[in-house]
Amino acid sequence: MADRLMKVNAYTTLDLVDAVAKGHEFETESLAVVNATADREEPDCVRLQFELDNMTEEHLPAHMEELQLTPDQARTIADDLEKHAERVEDATDE
Repeated sequence: MADRLMKVNAYTTLDLVDAVAKGHEFETESLAVVNATADREEPDCVRLQFELDNMTEEHLPAHMEELQLTPDQARTIADDLEKHAERVEDATDE
């Protein structure tokens, strides 16, 4: 990910995760960076950012997606992630 738009450092939430870019006429597996953050001073939202490795992606130009969430929205996503994580753990434990 040499042409990365997001800064990746020790504080980045997830540096490399498996990802899939899907379009009407393509589907490409890739690696991605995911980060949850808020401004250090006077934060006004929680930012959930992700960027696919564009070194192997041929359908999309280099770009980063960012969701700007209220605290309640961030908690809703966190709760849903926890619920689905438990389901996956339960399924893999069987």
